[in-house]
Amino acid sequence: MTGQDRTAIQIDTSKPHPARVYDWFLGGKDNYPVDEVLAEQLLALDSRGRDIARVNRAFMHRATRWLAEQGVRQFLDIGTGIPTEPNLHQIAQRTAPDARIVYADNDPIVLRHAEALLRSAPEGVTEYIQADAREPERILELARDTLDFERPVAVSLIALTHFIGDDDDVYGIVDRLLDVFAPGSYLVLSQITGDFDPESAARAIELYKSGGVTLRPRTKAEVARFFDGRELVSPGVGLAASWHPELGESALDGDETLPVYAGVARKV
Repeated sequence: MTGQDRTAIQIDTSKPHPARVYDWFLGGKDNYPVDEVLAEQLLALDSRGRDIARVNRAFMHRATRWLAEQGVRQFLDIGTGIPTEPNLHQIAQRTAPDARIVYADNDPIVLRHAEALLRSAPEGVTEYIQADAREPERILELARDTLDFERPVAVSLIALTHFIGDDDDVYGIVDRLLDVFAPGSYLVLSQITGDFDPESAARAIELYKSGGVTLRPRTKAEVARFFDGRELVSPGVGLAASWHPELGESALDGDETLPVYAGVARKV
């Protein structure tokens, strides 16, 4: 596990963390009162918070399944979150037991649960990196021990980029991650938008800010910019629930209006 020491875990329970808030929305138990308070405040703004988390996760499942069916055998999942089955490696290895997966997250509580992330199929490999998405060079350095950068890699950024502000050069981070990988690699990305309810989005930004967390909803055009210079997979950038629902976890009534944009693109 790339030298990660689970005995040295120090979890800050004084402020919320996106991974733990997400866990609360998904019905998990690995969160703290400070995370629950923020989650409930967000629900007061938009009662569909749990559905938004579910739609994000369902998009990840469908995209991973599609990529494995296309022959992708390597995955780098950044902003992994607390394990909720089925996880990315389980989806990928159902189709491709020899798939190799590297997870990365900056919340120490995810490290505590790393054993669940590392239950790989015997033919494949899973690894976990304790690192922040704002440190792409560190992630790449550690991921190189598991992934062959000369072969295609799918970089998965699910519900992550809206927690990275413009001052941190979020587009540059994505480019640096993709630039090192071979042609035929993929970018998989989902991102919260304020396009449909700007006032609620503005209040959500302030709620996260009060907890010391950056939230940056982005417009459809801003989300599409992440895929510039790459070959978008049909249907392009759109609402997450509309991305190939036939692949599983089909959308329920109303999912098509949930404010999450998503897309998948191939490096050429």
